[in-house]
Amino acid sequence: MTQTNATIAKKARSRAEADFATWLMMAKLGSFDDLPPNAQDFLNRYRARFGEMSEAKSKTIAVNEIYLTYYKEMGGTGAAPEPEPRPSAAGGDNVVKFQKPRPPPKAAAASSTSRAKRPMPAFLIFAAMVAVIAAYKFLVK
Repeated sequence: MTQTNATIAKKARSRAEADFATWLMMAKLGSFDDLPPNAQDFLNRYRARFGEMSEAKSKTIAVNEIYLTYYKEMGGTGAAPEPEPRPSAAGGDNVVKFQKPRPPPKAAAASSTSRAKRPMPAFLIFAAMVAVIAAYKFLVK
């Protein structure tokens, strides 16, 4: 099955973004030496550029470099197509604040059915037993 250059480009772009994020996190956690040599090279170039320009711009350039490398490795021919720009987050972070899910609204019918299914109180059971025993003794004599 042959893939088109657009398909290869899309896969290469996704892989480049994921790998760069992984490598960057590993480097921040102190595992830079455990990364493969090509990853170390990309991160060293990223760090050098980071001193000269903004973080967002240096990340974009680093991901593009990785993308071009992956595009060629995956069998892309010719110049790598420019990917569509992704919408950037307002805060520059993709973390979403956790919100506790809201409980479902309780309907009036649900509360009345729950009362109907309520277990019989112990006092009622005791009173019924006393009545049965009294009736038995009264009827036996």
